[in-house]
Amino acid sequence: MNAYVLVAEDDVKQAEVIRRYLEREGHSSLVVHDGRAAIDEVRRRQPDLLVLDVMMPLVDGLDVCRVLRRECDVPVLMLTARSTEEDLLLGLDLGADDYMTKPYSPRELMARIRTLLRRTRAATAAAPDDPVLRIGALAIDPVRRTVALDGRQVVCTPGEFEILAAMAAEPERVFTRRQLLALTRGFDRYITERTIDVHVLNLRKKIEAVPRRPAYLQTVYGVGYKLIDGSRAR
Repeated sequence: MNAYVLVAEDDVKQAEVIRRYLEREGHSSLVVHDGRAAIDEVRRRQPDLLVLDVMMPLVDGLDVCRVLRRECDVPVLMLTARSTEEDLLLGLDLGADDYMTKPYSPRELMARIRTLLRRTRAATAAAPDDPVLRIGALAIDPVRRTVALDGRQVVCTPGEFEILAAMAAEPERVFTRRQLLALTRGFDRYITERTIDVHVLNLRKKIEAVPRRPAYLQTVYGVGYKLIDGSRAR
C-alpha cells in the first residue's frame, strides 16, 4: 500500500519522526512547515493523504482544510494539541477525515494512516461495471467517487462520500449513527457518534435546497437518518 503522504507540521522534530515512520512502511513523503506551503503542494501534486497540524505559521491547519475542501477531496488526518470535543467537531466540520490529539503514539498514527489509506482505496477499487447510484436528482458514482445533483458536481469529503454512498445503496433504510460510524471510520477513543451529525449537517448544506427542511437526507428521530428521493418533495 505504498502512498505519497504530505506532512504539514511546523515542529521539525515531530515532522522528522513522522517522515521516518512513513519511510519504514514504504511510503514516500514530503514535509512542509507552514500552511501556505501545504496548500501549494496539494495543488501541485495531490497526495494520497495529508497529515495536517492545526497550529502552523502563515496559514493555520483549519484554514488549510477550509481552502482545500473547496478544491479537492484529499483525505486529511488532522493533528492538534487541542483536545476538546468542540475542537474535534470543528475540524471534522471543515472536512477533516480523522483527528488525533497530541501527544500521540507514532505507532497509533501509522495505524490511523493505514486505515485511512485502506478505506479510501477500497472505495475506489469497485468493479468498473458498478452502476451509478441514483436517488431522485442525486447521482453517486462509487467508482469515480463523484456526487452530482441535477448534473451539478457536489464536492464531498471522503467521509461524507462514504456516508452518502452507503445510504444510497439502500434508499429508505434507516441507519443509526452507530451503523454509519462503523461504516466510515470505526470506533476509537477520539471519535463519537456526534461525528455523524456533523457530516450529515455538511451534506445537507451541499445537497438540500433548504438544509433546515431536508428533502433527501432525513432525520428519523430517536433512531438516525435515511436517504429518500427528495425530488418528490419539489
